[in-house]
Amino acid sequence: MITLIRTRTLNTLRSNLSEAEAAAAAAREEAEQHRAESEHSTDSAIRAELAVEDLQIALARSKADAARLEGELKALRAQSLLDNEDRQTLRTLLRITRKQTAQADRVYVLFRRGQLHSVHTTLEAAESAAEAEGAPRSGWSTHTPGAALPPASEVLWRVQPLPLGGAR
Repeated sequence: MITLIRTRTLNTLRSNLSEAEAAAAAAREEAEQHRAESEHSTDSAIRAELAVEDLQIALARSKADAARLEGELKALRAQSLLDNEDRQTLRTLLRITRKQTAQADRVYVLFRRGQLHSVHTTLEAAESAAEAEGAPRSGWSTHTPGAALPPASEVLWRVQPLPLGGAR
């Protein structure tokens, strides 16, 4: 059998074939382009995931460092407060020691109606001892140096400073 095809039909079929081949080539090219973009997107996603993991690790490390540093800061502040308290305590002890070891240049003698009652290192201690024995808390007066003292028998309580370390 012989098939007769007209020339016009043959030309139409050939032109349709050429168009179909061109469309197929364009589709292959577009598919290749989409595949390349897909690979590029996949690579970008993988890099992004790796970057996120690295950042999460760095964040965890930073949080741990921050917690450690906060603990150290708290300990250092406590140590600083302790050092300040220690210094204050040492100053107080030094002041007390200096007062106790300072050589007294006088003593205060407490007399009751002219009779020796007791001897004290400070005027306040002598007055406190007299008050403990019933002397009034107020009304103490100081003796002006060089002025005449009233007779001892007329004064209920008297505190008199006496120099130490020889005659002066």
